[in-house]
Amino acid sequence: MPRRTDTRQRMLESAAELFPARGYHGTGLNELLSSGEAPKGSLYFHFPGGKEQLAVEAVELSARRLCEELRTLLAHNAEHPGNAIVAVTDALAESLTRSGFTKGCPLATISLEAAGGSEPIRAACEEGYRSWHEVISVYLVGRGLPQPGADTLATIALTSIEGALLLSRTQRDITPLRTIGEFLRVTFERELS
Repeated sequence: MPRRTDTRQRMLESAAELFPARGYHGTGLNELLSSGEAPKGSLYFHFPGGKEQLAVEAVELSARRLCEELRTLLAHNAEHPGNAIVAVTDALAESLTRSGFTKGCPLATISLEAAGGSEPIRAACEEGYRSWHEVISVYLVGRGLPQPGADTLATIALTSIEGALLLSRTQRDITPLRTIGEFLRVTFERELS
């Protein structure tokens, strides 16, 4: 039996899993409570702002986790930028495959679905994407690319990977991720040589 003090964290973890797979509107309160093994009424006790607050915190958690993963993958391949960006696309392809193509980017589904109707969710998604962009840009600056070029290349990498994740999830095939990984490998190596 889970400890009572873990209820809030279980609900948050559950939301971080369900929202990317099913969307904000496609994930019901009963499903969130059931998946998080939380008693009825606990949502508003732990998240007074309700489902919207839970979604914001789930986005923040997911964004932070992917940010840490990006930092780690890039750091492990610090001297080989082409390999570093391929390590990122490979990890995302593996995660997507492992989920049975139900979860791509942890922010995309909720961003597309709920950000237009919720300023707190939109702001959380914006900050998540900004943090990922910053990790890539800082990595590129550390490899010698001047800041404006690093920001531009980070934007190209982030948007390309995001699009490849969407196509891969939709097609249930990681070929788009592999293709963009190879394109970015060549681009990173060219820009940083």
